[in-house]
Amino acid sequence: MNSVTVRVPATTANLACGFDTVGCALSLYNTLSFTLSDRLSFTGCDEEFQTPDNLAFRGFDAVYAHLGRPAPAVRIDISSDIPVCRGLGSSAAMLAAGAAAANALSGAGLSKADLLSIVTPIEGHPDNLAPAFFGGLVASSLCDGRVWSASYPVHASLRFVVLSPDYTLSTHAARAALPASVPFADAVYDLSRLALLPRAFESGDEEMLALCLSDRLHQPYRRSLIPGFDEVRSLASALGCGAFCISGAGPSLLCVSRDPELAHDLSSAVSALPNSWHVRDLRVDPGGAMLL
Repeated sequence: MNSVTVRVPATTANLACGFDTVGCALSLYNTLSFTLSDRLSFTGCDEEFQTPDNLAFRGFDAVYAHLGRPAPAVRIDISSDIPVCRGLGSSAAMLAAGAAAANALSGAGLSKADLLSIVTPIEGHPDNLAPAFFGGLVASSLCDGRVWSASYPVHASLRFVVLSPDYTLSTHAARAALPASVPFADAVYDLSRLALLPRAFESGDEEMLALCLSDRLHQPYRRSLIPGFDEVRSLASALGCGAFCISGAGPSLLCVSRDPELAHDLSSAVSALPNSWHVRDLRVDPGGAMLL
């Protein structure tokens, strides 16, 4: 084998009370082909990203480093539908693609769990990476270099409506907005909702989802970094969707609903707002990273 193609889904992480812990894979994808070559090269990305620091190559290289072998030179052809710096796991998708490609080309036979633990130090936390590898709704925790994860079912009727503005928000800036500590009561507030979150997604109970997608650990501090947050939330609420949160670190916003018309109605509603909000009607991706 001298070439492999990998498809990896977008992810929405945090899911309010699941800060740095819970993520879900969505039906929006990056597809990358890795072909053995005489030098490292890229197509499908800006020239500034055509370096060994490209996250797809870093994921690729990390697996070979884990195997104690130098990474071979490859041409990486990138077809990307996941927007960058919008809170939809674009960096995790690139890392997962590189890791999966290296696993296939090396013949290592590592599991997805192995690959997740190998590349998590690059990302810093596994909440996007775990669903990118496994698909579906996944909770994860990093302990002593190993990532522990658990997958949960999502009710088939649920739609994930993602609203993305025409501006970006770096994860670094979003993290800088967070306090060094939070009140004990706020921690308990989030924990009580996190305990209910898997059941809310499994049952599709929209009232319970609305309860769980509120939090006090990160969204109150990040909402000011997202112009239009309050207006979009009000429009979603007026359309009957109370299950609303920031997707990842933002600036994309997420509505979870059973209403098949919500995306259409929101598209019309947000058209009058500044920042050209792009509305995507997505479903859960069940399979995660896969070879094509």
